[in-house]
Amino acid sequence: MLSESRTMTRIYWLIVGIAFAVTITMLFVYTPVEETMGPIQKIFYLHLPSAICTFLACTVAFVAGLGYLWQRKIAWDDLSAAGAKIAAIMCTFVLATGMIWGRIAWGAWWTWTPRLTFSLMLWLLYVVYLIIRPCIESRDRRAMVCAVYAITAFLNVPLVYVSVRLIPDYIHPKSVDLIGPMKVTLAAWFVPVTLLTLGLIVAERNRNRRQRQRQLERSSETAWSVARPKSPDVGAVDSCNQQAGEL
Repeated sequence: MLSESRTMTRIYWLIVGIAFAVTITMLFVYTPVEETMGPIQKIFYLHLPSAICTFLACTVAFVAGLGYLWQRKIAWDDLSAAGAKIAAIMCTFVLATGMIWGRIAWGAWWTWTPRLTFSLMLWLLYVVYLIIRPCIESRDRRAMVCAVYAITAFLNVPLVYVSVRLIPDYIHPKSVDLIGPMKVTLAAWFVPVTLLTLGLIVAERNRNRRQRQRQLERSSETAWSVARPKSPDVGAVDSCNQQAGEL
């Protein structure tokens, strides 16, 4: 069973690698260069799917947090922690690609516009989640606090989305006009980025579960070693028997 699981995992990551290879080839061979911004515009095909997958990871953490509050099963906490960690990683990538794009296209690494500010807030929320989580020793208390935190942090996701759609921004574009091949490339890039995000969430969830099981095993071994009665000293027993015989 374990070998089959490892085989399926390898096949999955092979598919992810092939998907990335295909989309990267499309990016440089099939997709035309945008006339206004030039080659730097091609970072958009990675930037937008990464942003959407950030929302996906945030949603996983949010739903798993609700699941823990509802059922109090620690497996939900494993999943919520995984979603929060991958959300922080993907949001980091979104901010980095956006800054590179902005510096080359508009001459500014960063501007405090509502869209960028809400995106930075989202990143900070999940980074703080990763910081406070190991600071709580009690497993149940940690799961409870992190579940509430993940639910609260998710409230910033609609703010980011609304800020992009409704709030005027002189730097960050509301939308990008794409011709046919560009639309095909953008749609294709959603495949590997989404597969990567889901695969990382599952891998991190499994890692959390294995780590928790190892901690339980160590705790059980420690409790058994403390509770186990000590075997009598053989030498002391012989000495006592000898003294009894002399008496």
